[in-house]
Amino acid sequence: MLSKLSIIIPCLNEEAVIRPLLLSLQSARERGVELVVVDGGSKDSTVQVVGSLVDEVLVTTPGRACQMNAGALVAKGDVLWFLHADSGVKDEYPALLLNALVDSSASWGRFDVTLSGSQKLLRVIEFMMNWRSRLTGIVTGDQGVFIKKSLFQQVGGFPDLPLMEDIQLSTLLRKKHARPLALRERLITSSRRWEQVGIVRTVLLMWRLRLAFFFGVDANQLARRYR
Repeated sequence: MLSKLSIIIPCLNEEAVIRPLLLSLQSARERGVELVVVDGGSKDSTVQVVGSLVDEVLVTTPGRACQMNAGALVAKGDVLWFLHADSGVKDEYPALLLNALVDSSASWGRFDVTLSGSQKLLRVIEFMMNWRSRLTGIVTGDQGVFIKKSLFQQVGGFPDLPLMEDIQLSTLLRKKHARPLALRERLITSSRRWEQVGIVRTVLLMWRLRLAFFFGVDANQLARRYR
């Protein structure tokens, strides 16, 4: 029986975007969902912004894997849901994912995504993201990975990588456990990086990075390219 959900949100300098997400989760929080924000040493007022909107605020060294693992360590829920600070969720999603885990006997999964921008090319990209994930069983962080805490602990959490920690974890889970539960309900994922850097340029960069990672290029080197 799944009794409690903990939502873990890693962030770094996200004062401009994190508050809307936390506000959208307050009714779920009133129903017992735990909110944990893990800050990686923000130079802005992110920690002050989250304030009373969460149950726990941690400050760790920067690095999404490190931050998410730290949040999982203190989380009280038996299901963990990892969200990006710029995600958009609907009020019913916490209960939906818990029910989906119970009904399917699955132990982990993710949502489909919709990119926030209005450009037509973004519709193609989000379709490909969702289709690719269904085909391969590989999940990226912007798809809102959720997992039973017992399984998360069993596999050792996110690998200590500066990039591709989500790819590595989902690859391990797919090989050693099972494919993810793929929910068709959609998270809103910010398209700010695509819009700032350029849509085609960003897509090509991510393809190159993932291909290089697949062929064994060091994640630290890839992280420098990404930045």
